[in-house]
Amino acid sequence: MAQSLADYRAARHAALTAPDGWLNLVARIDLSPGRYAVGAGQEVQLPSGPDLLGTLEITATGGTFARPGEAPQSFLPVPDAFPQLRADPFLLEIHTVDGTPALRVRDLTLHPSVTLRHYPDAPDWIIRATWESFEPQASEVAMKDGSTAAVMLTHRASFIHQGKTVTLTPTHWKSGKPMFVFRDTTAGETYPACRFLFGEDPVGGEITLDFNRAISPPCAFTDFAVCPLPPPGNILPFRIEAGELSPTP
Repeated sequence: MAQSLADYRAARHAALTAPDGWLNLVARIDLSPGRYAVGAGQEVQLPSGPDLLGTLEITATGGTFARPGEAPQSFLPVPDAFPQLRADPFLLEIHTVDGTPALRVRDLTLHPSVTLRHYPDAPDWIIRATWESFEPQASEVAMKDGSTAAVMLTHRASFIHQGKTVTLTPTHWKSGKPMFVFRDTTAGETYPACRFLFGEDPVGGEITLDFNRAISPPCAFTDFAVCPLPPPGNILPFRIEAGELSPTP
């Protein structure tokens, strides 16, 4: 891997505390396509800011936002994220899950901090697993808010632990890397719902699973995230004492 574990964790901390990170989310408002007045005193009510921030229009193909007296501006695509638009003092985002849009609001006046805790580095939990593709399978994953989301399953990773074959299935991909949503019996020490792990270096039918790089999901840091839960096969009956511990309250 090109990035050391220390650099990986530094980048992780920087992403969490960035203006478009998870720590300054102040609202997530489900919406249908249409036109809405947005502000502290409007039909789409924000928790702070001006009485009228502007007018939001959501269509089947995207969204625009117009500040009072100004022309509409389009929400712009962001790599590995949802379309965003800056409307000071907020960063607005159109978050769409299974075709249902919501407005996510980040307060740019906030400068939150976070302390990430980890298990001691565990070289034994850097695993070179078998990496197999299979015929794409449509599936659904449960979400922490009780909803479900459609996913397409295409690969699996397998390794031997305590004499038994363990198979993990990635349900999502980010920056071209498979994302495994899993839970093991450290849940409670780690975030109870799940952790995320990104596979690395898929070469020659193998992939690296470095559980030292397992992280808490966004919903560990904010109530305004909607996170997937592990599929049944990714719920493991043993402890993986590696990676990120549950955030300190």
